[in-house]
Amino acid sequence: MTGVSKDMHTGTYTRRQAAGLLLAASFTPKAVMANAGFDAWRADFRARAAASGVPSDTLRALDEVRFLPKVVASDNAPAETTRTLGDYVASAASPQRIKAGQVMMTRYPTLLGRIEREYGVAREIIVAIWGMESSFGAVRGSAPVLSTLASLAFEGRRRALFENELLAALQILADGDTSPSRLTGSYAGAMGHTQFMPTSFLRYAVDFNRDGRRDIWADDPTDALASTAAYLRMKGWQEGQPWAYEVHLPKGFDLARTGRVYARRLREWAQLGVTHASGKKLGGAAMGALILPAGPTGPVFMVFDNFHVLKTYNYADSYAIGVGHLSDRLAGGAPIVAKFPGNPWGMTTAERQELQKRLNALGFKAGRPDGVIGEMGRAAIRSYESARGVPVTGVPSRDLLVALR
Repeated sequence: MTGVSKDMHTGTYTRRQAAGLLLAASFTPKAVMANAGFDAWRADFRARAAASGVPSDTLRALDEVRFLPKVVASDNAPAETTRTLGDYVASAASPQRIKAGQVMMTRYPTLLGRIEREYGVAREIIVAIWGMESSFGAVRGSAPVLSTLASLAFEGRRRALFENELLAALQILADGDTSPSRLTGSYAGAMGHTQFMPTSFLRYAVDFNRDGRRDIWADDPTDALASTAAYLRMKGWQEGQPWAYEVHLPKGFDLARTGRVYARRLREWAQLGVTHASGKKLGGAAMGALILPAGPTGPVFMVFDNFHVLKTYNYADSYAIGVGHLSDRLAGGAPIVAKFPGNPWGMTTAERQELQKRLNALGFKAGRPDGVIGEMGRAAIRSYESARGVPVTGVPSRDLLVALR
């Protein structure tokens, strides 16, 4: 649900020189052709939006929509060097972010308590998502959402997706939740304190302060935070259940037993020698699964249903772990005990990337070749092993890479 914007730098050019270059670029034949094509697409989209029932007065907002080349450039740009999971989690639960989150919990105790009682989602989870998505409202995005979504739809790679989001944005205006000038967000079209896409807004946003509008753009975070809790509850959040906790595996543990799809009762894990990272014994009938996001030498987590709910907000394991761990720290929990290894799974970043590329090339969907082999990558390995008739482990290794070459 998040969008990422990038800073633009002009190098040694002065601002006036840079402005001149941008002005000149806007009149190049390529830019003129793009604008002409955009105008034709916009006219066609307007007709289809009208046919779908969007009111004519709402459609007038499209008159001010412009093609934004930098939005498309940001969307097309190759991903920057991927941070390690250790770096990501350290940033997510940095001392500064923890302190800022504690300040927000102190500032809004009554509001967070009401949200907690209404939706059954712990306040620490809501504040953690707020911190991750917009730095507690400080970075909500200022790009015009209509122009952003129109530019991404016109660009064409994911036209159906962004046309659907643009229709949803127009419906938000038709419903009176905000005005075109206040409909701002990230370069991906995500909006407000907790970065809702327009379609998610229509499904899950709530008017918690009962002022007649679901206003996630206001400085007052009431509707945004309540909408986030409403979203999580509707996705299946289990009140009182942890998202995960860190555990310790016994020496020689069969790693084929690990993975989100292999849930067992806690008492069964205890029988296999798994313990809480603090040393406490596991027990009870609750179902949990083991994940090894940085390999067997890094932190190991026992994840529960709420972990999967967090992944509906952002599918990356790193995001769910970052939000979950930040929420734990806000609740007074301890730092992660195990250290994150420099080379997860005993492989270099280049080797892990090659492994992902080769699995993808064979039709086993290992995800973006970023060197981060999470549950998607492990599922691809299991599928590959099953297809080859070898023991199914889902474990990345140099031996597996050799077999793939």
